[in-house]
Amino acid sequence: MAFGKPSAPARRFQAFDLLATLIAVVKSDGSVLFANAALEDALGTSRRTLEGSQFGACFSEPNVLRTAIEGARAHDFATLRYEAFLRRVNHELLPVLVTLAQSDKAGELVVEMSVLEQQVRQDREERLLDQAKANKELIRNLAHEIKNPLGGIRGAAQLLQMEVESRDLVEYTQVIIHEADRLQTLVDRLLAPHRKPHVVGDVNIHEVIERVRSVILAEFPRDLEIERDFDPSIPEFRGDREQLIQATLNIAHNAAQALAERRAAGDAQITFKTRVARQVIFNKQWYRLALELHVIDNGPGVPDAIKDRIFLPLVSGRDGGTGLGLTLAQTFVQQHHGVIECDSVPGRTDFKILIPLP
Repeated sequence: MAFGKPSAPARRFQAFDLLATLIAVVKSDGSVLFANAALEDALGTSRRTLEGSQFGACFSEPNVLRTAIEGARAHDFATLRYEAFLRRVNHELLPVLVTLAQSDKAGELVVEMSVLEQQVRQDREERLLDQAKANKELIRNLAHEIKNPLGGIRGAAQLLQMEVESRDLVEYTQVIIHEADRLQTLVDRLLAPHRKPHVVGDVNIHEVIERVRSVILAEFPRDLEIERDFDPSIPEFRGDREQLIQATLNIAHNAAQALAERRAAGDAQITFKTRVARQVIFNKQWYRLALELHVIDNGPGVPDAIKDRIFLPLVSGRDGGTGLGLTLAQTFVQQHHGVIECDSVPGRTDFKILIPLP
C-alpha cells in the first residue's frame, strides 16, 4: 500500500475500495489507471506498482483482455463477461469471472473480477435462501395439517383404552398414544422457530459457546475433547442469545454424535473457533465486518449423498435422526441476517456461521 496523499484517480475511484470484488480502471491502451484494495490483496502487489502497467500482464492469457479492450474501443459491446486466470505475485493462478464495462468517461474501462469460488458460494447461498423460504411455508402448512388429525387420533385412542378390557388391546392403544405424542413433539419442533418471538439483546458470542460447551460435555464427559480458539477482539452484537445457543448446540451435538467411532478410539475432538471476517459478501449483501464461528470436528464427514441437502428438513445422515437440527440452526442464523456454510471431507468437517457485526 502506498502512503501519503492519494492521487487524483485514487480520489475519484475511492468508493471502489469498499467493494469485495476486484476492480481495475484501465485506459483504452490497457494501462492501469486505478486498482482497488481488494485487487491489491488478491494479486499480492501494491496499487502504486500496478498503476501505469499493462493490466493484461496480470492474466495468464494477456491477449484476451487486449481483444476485449479493442472491442470496447470499437463500441462492439457495452459490457463483456468471460472467465480468466489472474497471476499472483507468487505465480499462483486465481480463477475469476471478468466483467468489462465502459466507464462514464471516454477512454476509460472498468474491469470487475469476481473470484469464481466466491461466485459459487454466492450461488449456493442464494439457493439456500430460496430453499429456506420454501421450507418455511412447507413446514408451517404441513405441521398444521398434521396437528389437527393427530389430536383426534390421540383422543380416540384414549377413549378406546377406557372401553377395552383386553390387556393386549390396551397395549395397542398405548402404542397409538405414544406415537401420537412423538409426532406431536416433532410438529412442535417444526413450528418452534415461527412461534417464538425474536428476543434481541447484547450477545457475547464466547458466552454462547461456553454455554454450548458445558451442555455437550455434560452429555459426553469422558470421551470427547473440546478445544477453544477464540478471537477476544470480537465485539458484542445485537441478537437473540437463546436462538444462537440453540443453533450452535444443534451443530455441535450433531458433531459429537458423528464422532462415535472417534470417541470409542479415544481421539474425538471438536473445536470452537471465532474470527472476524472483513469485507465479506453473503446473502447478497456486503458487510464490512462479520463474525465467523467455526464448529470443527475430526469425524467421518458428511455423507456425499446428502451434502447438498443437509439443511433441508427431515434429511439426516444418522440412524434415528429427525433431520431437524441443521434446518432449525439455519433458520435461527438467517433470522440474524447470517448464513451457515459447511465444508466437509473425511477427518474434518467445518460448519461456519457468518453473522454481520456492527
